[in-house]
Amino acid sequence: MKIIKYPPRNDWEQIITRPAIDNSHLFKLVKTVFEDVRFNGDKAVTAYTEKFDKAVLKQFVVTPDDIDEAEQLVPEALKTAIQLAASNIEAFHRSQQVVPQKIETMPGVACWQKAVGIEKVGLYIPSGLFSTVLMLAVPARIAGCREIVLCTPPALDGTVHPAILYAARLAGVNQIFKIGGIQAIAAMTHGTETVPRVYKIFGPGNQYVTAAKQFAVLRDVAIDMPAGPSEVEIIADETANPAFVAADMLSQAEHGADSQAILVTTHEEIVDKVIVEIERQLKELPRKELVEQSLQHSSIVVLKDQDEVIDFTNAYAPEHLIIETKDYTVLAEQIANAGSVFLGHFTPESAGDYASGTNHTLPTNGYARMYSGVNLDSFVKKITFQEISQAGIQNIGQAIITMAQAESLQAHSNAVSLRLMANF
Repeated sequence: MKIIKYPPRNDWEQIITRPAIDNSHLFKLVKTVFEDVRFNGDKAVTAYTEKFDKAVLKQFVVTPDDIDEAEQLVPEALKTAIQLAASNIEAFHRSQQVVPQKIETMPGVACWQKAVGIEKVGLYIPSGLFSTVLMLAVPARIAGCREIVLCTPPALDGTVHPAILYAARLAGVNQIFKIGGIQAIAAMTHGTETVPRVYKIFGPGNQYVTAAKQFAVLRDVAIDMPAGPSEVEIIADETANPAFVAADMLSQAEHGADSQAILVTTHEEIVDKVIVEIERQLKELPRKELVEQSLQHSSIVVLKDQDEVIDFTNAYAPEHLIIETKDYTVLAEQIANAGSVFLGHFTPESAGDYASGTNHTLPTNGYARMYSGVNLDSFVKKITFQEISQAGIQNIGQAIITMAQAESLQAHSNAVSLRLMANF
């Protein structure tokens, strides 16, 4: 792990650079798979499942009996935890519903908008990530999406992690398919004899899934957001517990070898304490080697004052931001770019990953500068309405005519002037 003390601002860009992943070399493979699935449907999906996932399937549809059987395999303690998480996620996302308001912009001119759930959405769930099922399917159901389609890779024996199936039924998923990787995204993009075509695809994945989602956009399917390796920034001061800080960095690092964790502080004395804790806790982790790879492109950055901390953080635009300082509420108000923010000494990023209620599908790689994380709005489209009375067209009409004629759009002008002269 790099330790960088008091870097000048012109060095910040290099410090906040993420591990580079170039997916362009995958697009030839992605295009081949997409074309094959487009023209050969289920047959191509089955063949790629055997080729890439080494699973030979008679069918890739998950049946109600499969889910019944899976439920028996999920420990009761895990069921209870999943139920608690689902309840919190539902409560938070229901709070995002907005009651439509009809606004009279001027006498006789009424405008309003209505949120309508995207009819068909596809959820991609990597192997074993049952928590992501809740994060995507629960808001999709609340939004009113009519078809919620889930694809997840099968194990070598053709089964799916039972907790995924349990969470999917609990959250209201309509159809589940044992399909992973590029072929899953292609199937949901083009549709097959079995898998319905969807209008928007959500969910994380490896570099193949990421490239496939980017390609899906070219085939007229929307996606949740650009994706990249997971990341966290922690702001800590002298009141922070070094063991907590180290644990938060390590929990992010274990997501993958290309994950990144950055500690930012103005208190140089905390640095050695955190490093000692990282070394101590790292020894106990079963994924130690993977975490060590992640830590190679992670860093601790010491800055001179709070203003620099805020500016650095907004430049980095972290997916996850943990603020472990005595004045965390003051700092939080100055954050403009972050996916999700965790406040105080007892709010680990793990809470948002699983059960606090916020969504863990968040913008990475600096996209928090312009993207939100997944929320209820991600699953809806908003349709605007307007209604103008005869008195209203008299009030607004001349302005429309003047503007239309200034843009040389005479038919637009005529559509208004005819109404101004009409007698009903």
